[in-house]
Amino acid sequence: MKKWFDNIGPGPLVAAAFIGPGTVTLCSIAGLDYGFSLLWALVLSVFATIVLQEMSARLGIISKKGLSEVIRNEIHNPVLKKVIITLILSAIVIGNAAYEAGNISGGVLGLEAVFGENIINLYDLNIKPYSILLGAIAFALLYVGNYKIIERSLIFLVIIMSVSFIATAIITRPDLMDLLHGLLIPKFPKGSILIVIGLIGTTVVPYNLFLHASLVKEKWHNESDLKFARNDTVIAIALGGIVSMCIVISAASLQIESINNAADLAKGIEPLFGASSKYILAIGLFSAGITSAITAPLAASYVAAGCLGWSISLKSKKFRFVWMLILLAGVISSSLGIKSIEIIKFAQITNGILLPIIAGFLIWIVNKESVLGKYINSKWQNVTGLAILLITLFLGLKSLLKVFEIL
Repeated sequence: MKKWFDNIGPGPLVAAAFIGPGTVTLCSIAGLDYGFSLLWALVLSVFATIVLQEMSARLGIISKKGLSEVIRNEIHNPVLKKVIITLILSAIVIGNAAYEAGNISGGVLGLEAVFGENIINLYDLNIKPYSILLGAIAFALLYVGNYKIIERSLIFLVIIMSVSFIATAIITRPDLMDLLHGLLIPKFPKGSILIVIGLIGTTVVPYNLFLHASLVKEKWHNESDLKFARNDTVIAIALGGIVSMCIVISAASLQIESINNAADLAKGIEPLFGASSKYILAIGLFSAGITSAITAPLAASYVAAGCLGWSISLKSKKFRFVWMLILLAGVISSSLGIKSIEIIKFAQITNGILLPIIAGFLIWIVNKESVLGKYINSKWQNVTGLAILLITLFLGLKSLLKVFEIL
């Protein structure tokens, strides 16, 4: 049992990264508006994520390089290299800075559901001290610069989050036949297409592909460790998918008209299932926020270091500078209630363009014997990967159309 636990590592960090406050809100809306009928979209997204993240993990272990490092080394056309690296830095570093406020604010919603709202007025500024508290926790874990401590802390938080959301779903006592129909039979209820695309898009996340390749080489160093990495990936991402499904199931039981944020789920569930259900859910919201608030700056630092050729060490000054900058931007925006709409739009545009490009590049690179030797993709992996690439193209196009208000 101890050996099994010792070989669980980067996977839960990837799951922690995609189950953030945005995922909680979107899954809540899906459950409230469409019941169990969109659960199949989460099954599809979990499968797609496992396939792409396995490729990313394999690349990290065999090449002993992060994805951004491989991109810098394998693209030889100088103009194309500059364009791709600029796009990656824009999407991941600036994007994660824009989203960080939402991650921290999501964790704050969990605390406020239990302890109530807390605002301090200072020089005519309304400051949320809970945002500063969450920022301090994230800062402390990242500044230690010890991968094992970060890993164990996030695994602990992911377990708490998982237990919380799964317990909430069980409390609602869902109808098992309706649940199975939702999981196994694809349906597109009227007006649901954007929610379906959103459920897939919130799970298949570009920065996780970079994060995973970088983290596995911190954890494992030999080709024989591939089996541990695969098990870790499948178990953790499947668990993450189950957590997302449990949020949908919980929201489906609510008798409220709309959900605007993750806290509405906690407020709506209390009258139906008692005060304890609200507190259980609030713990999950806090864990979802704090885990994403840690993984987003960490991923941005790995990406920046790989793209710019810096030392990829958790304790290097440049590495720390990137995550500190992103964390600080998130804390300031969250504590003051600033909404950087234009920056978030920019991040959505660049991530929409980046997702199919990175998925395509990943599939190309894991077919190169010069990089992976005998560990290149099998025919089955390529067929599956290309099908997922088409999905990412669709998602990327959708996100661009949405930002420009065409769709």
